[in-house]
Amino acid sequence: MGICSHLDDEECAKRARRGDRAAFSELVARYQDRIYRFLVRLTHSPDDARELTQETFLHAYQALVRWRADARLCTWLFRIARNLAFDWLRRRNRVAFVPWDDDEAASHPDPAPAPDVVLETAQRYQGLENALERLPLEHREILLLREIEEMSYDDIATVLNLNLGTVKSRIARARAGLLERMPR
Repeated sequence: MGICSHLDDEECAKRARRGDRAAFSELVARYQDRIYRFLVRLTHSPDDARELTQETFLHAYQALVRWRADARLCTWLFRIARNLAFDWLRRRNRVAFVPWDDDEAASHPDPAPAPDVVLETAQRYQGLENALERLPLEHREILLLREIEEMSYDDIATVLNLNLGTVKSRIARARAGLLERMPR
């Protein structure tokens, strides 16, 4: 348990802004895995996602003086990560989604099910990953934030700089597009 683990995000950010490195380390520990998962699926590159995750926290540390306490820290961090990823994608002129490879997908199911259940589950995951890969980037990112990161519509609106109605309609279109692309 860290020195600052009992503090909420905003208090950690306030302390980090005043130079408390332990408070900033606590924020990194809380969010690095979520930011990395989001970035690896946007960039299609685990190595680049690791680098972008580090860049996200470096940018956040440098920009803490501009962070407003009325803004949720989580959405602020995801917005930084998203902007860095989009810059990276533009520089490389690549927009892709990283599918789980068969070995990785097979290693995650519960070991208790029978092999045929494991295979069927892995095939469903692969079908979902393939369907997600074929979605437009704006639909893929909004589904990742909503379904994987479990962000509220308000938080998604903040991260993506969209109004709430646009978030709701884009999620509906993204879900419909995903269903159309799912194997039958």
